[in-house]
Amino acid sequence: MFRDQWLILRFRQGSQEAFCRIFETYRDDLLRVAMSLLIDKSMAEDQVHEVFMNLIRIRTTFELTGSLRAYLVTCVANRARNANRDLRHTGTLDEEQVLERVSALRRPDEWAESSEQFERLRAAMMDLPYLQREVVSLRVQGQLTFKEIACYLGCSIRTVQSRYRYALDKLHGLLDGEVQA
Repeated sequence: MFRDQWLILRFRQGSQEAFCRIFETYRDDLLRVAMSLLIDKSMAEDQVHEVFMNLIRIRTTFELTGSLRAYLVTCVANRARNANRDLRHTGTLDEEQVLERVSALRRPDEWAESSEQFERLRAAMMDLPYLQREVVSLRVQGQLTFKEIACYLGCSIRTVQSRYRYALDKLHGLLDGEVQA
């Protein structure tokens, strides 16, 4: 936490090196969160890019009051939620397009998609209700505590824990017991 505060202080003063360090430290984690919440890798990359661009825009007024990781993960989750809502409202993706995009993620040159096991987990995650998927993603990929997730979602810790447990139970069933709680 002290390191993040120091980096933010330097970043606010205009240090490109500090921004690069923030970007390199959190980019992969944020991309994993975005990919677990969005169906399309390019859309996930766009959302992460926008989070970092917004951080640059608010550089001079940004005040870090907690964990930088939690702040950035929350920003990505908000952007993913908005992107998913926009897709639902505009109706730009039908079921066939979703399946086509998921299958397009299986290119062997992609870092995470090359794994068959990852694809099974990703497909199973997409079968979860969004609120459960969001909790699992924030907890596992974003490394947020149940308390941080509850604050972000505006619900009780017990609700977050229930969603997490229901999601793990469903994943366990979908993946024939391959997921450990």
